[in-house]
Amino acid sequence: MKTGVVILGSTGSIGRSTLRVLARHTDRFRVVALTAHHSADELDTQARETGASFAQTVKEAGAECLVEAATHPDAQIVVNAVVGSAGLPATLAALRAGKRVALANKETLVMAGELVMCAAREGQGELIPVDSEHSAVLQCVTGQTRALKRLILTASGGPFRDWPAERLARATVDQALNHPTWRMGRKITVDSATLANKALEVIEAHHLFGLEYDNVQVVVHPQSIVHAFVEFADGSVLAQLSFPNMELPILYALTHPERVADAGVTRFDPVAAGPLTFEPVRGTDFPALALGVGAGKAGGTAPAVFNAANEVAVQAFLDRRIPFGRIPTVIEQALASHRVQRGDTVEAVVEADRWARETAGAACS
Repeated sequence: MKTGVVILGSTGSIGRSTLRVLARHTDRFRVVALTAHHSADELDTQARETGASFAQTVKEAGAECLVEAATHPDAQIVVNAVVGSAGLPATLAALRAGKRVALANKETLVMAGELVMCAAREGQGELIPVDSEHSAVLQCVTGQTRALKRLILTASGGPFRDWPAERLARATVDQALNHPTWRMGRKITVDSATLANKALEVIEAHHLFGLEYDNVQVVVHPQSIVHAFVEFADGSVLAQLSFPNMELPILYALTHPERVADAGVTRFDPVAAGPLTFEPVRGTDFPALALGVGAGKAGGTAPAVFNAANEVAVQAFLDRRIPFGRIPTVIEQALASHRVQRGDTVEAVVEADRWARETAGAACS
């Protein structure tokens, strides 16, 4: 019997990549539901091509369609590729319904990691990361989690890796969206340019793998070939390598712990990859990373504030209402004025998210 798959955010970059993967494995999977934020015409085309019986946009049906799709009775796997905090209710609902959630929506774990992990335990759902870095860690540690000691996540450095601070402050939207190695949506591409995405990934890794923040580190790796290093208690270090392509971690999230042959993924060639280099993060010039990790260490509602303030600031930059250099300033101001609360209820997290959006929005006006 084929495994039923739901894709939330099917018209985004991760959603389209997932559909390409599924098209190569129709003997194993069938698409039962699709959602998108808008893009109704593209969604209709996808539904016709896949035979999905459920296809709705948030714009027309409301955010409730995400939860409805995520709990579809014919689905065993939910690919959550929604951008931003809007993906949280669907993740919680799917896990409580005992689904496997292939999570590309990192904001879900950032703003409500404690709630998400609790929902997985209570509903006996399964949380499998789609991010290339966390997929790399999972591939290295499967069966050996007790011996895990330290993670090193790699960052491409984005388009501004070697820019001086004064030039960074004047970076344009077009320049920020010109990522050197990955093709992603606008919001996550800007997050890569500020390194806010790596802060989100550190918080995500903390929840997924149960390590303290001091044991999750970041290095800049411009080639984006090594996706993570994993150090074990005996000092051994494993790494997962592949050319930048999200279809490989998507396939692994769908089939974990099994590995399935896939003709669509470019085979690794160390000669073609060329020299692999690693650099320290320039923390002074890219403060969003430290701000996010600090929020993670503070715990409670602080990560939700970091995430929401970042979303608002990034959108303001994309709308050309604030300069690139102001994004971390908006985040810092929101965090500095926030009184951290416990983050163990949906209400507390949602209120922190609302407050941060209002506060950051005022700072961007």
